[in-house]
Amino acid sequence: MNLLLFTLDDRVDEQHIRVSDRRLQHLLQVNRAAVGDSLRVGEIDGRVGTARVLEIDSTQALLAITLDSAPPEKLPLSLVLALPRPKMLRRILRGIAEFGVAELHLVNSYRVEKSYWQTPVLQQATVREYLLQGLEQSRDTALPQVHCHRRFKPFVEDVLPGMLEQRLALLAHPGNYPPCPRGITENTLLVVGPEGGFIPYEVEKLEAAGCQTVSLGPRILRVENAVTSLLGRLF
Repeated sequence: MNLLLFTLDDRVDEQHIRVSDRRLQHLLQVNRAAVGDSLRVGEIDGRVGTARVLEIDSTQALLAITLDSAPPEKLPLSLVLALPRPKMLRRILRGIAEFGVAELHLVNSYRVEKSYWQTPVLQQATVREYLLQGLEQSRDTALPQVHCHRRFKPFVEDVLPGMLEQRLALLAHPGNYPPCPRGITENTLLVVGPEGGFIPYEVEKLEAAGCQTVSLGPRILRVENAVTSLLGRLF
């Protein structure tokens, strides 16, 4: 945990917070924090700064905080991702928060198993927990927005066109397509399918909506590796 995140509920007053959950355990067991120690803190969806440990024991910690800077800027990116299997989704949620993705849209696809939509990982509290883990790692405070779209066609026809306005729209898909661009700075929407890619009908619908199909090369990557590679290449 490179950044201790807190909310309004943790505030004692404007200058102090109190923690008593897993963050306390991390302070005790990993940081081995003691009275007088300093650490990095941030208010969720707010500013970052430092804290000094005033009191700490096995039940709670009282910290004096100073928030003096803004969190790192988000990538100019909205990521549209075919819902992956639950184990991979956990890692991807942490990863996109670490990279600074501002917005994630999880969509259905022919190759997405129906059972994936029933996973407890998609519960709001669980999604938030994995995103927070990514923010803690990267010293960020701004939670990415996560949206779920259980029907592919209505998303592509009714939602996606509005998202594409004033944006570069890229569809990452395996095949003989132009290589994915590098080092861009413009506002971008990136679409990534399931392993093996979208079926031809889905590719056609995405292209008709305005997406430019690009490739990472001949290899078929796991979704989490494809997302990481694309983000590193694009930004």
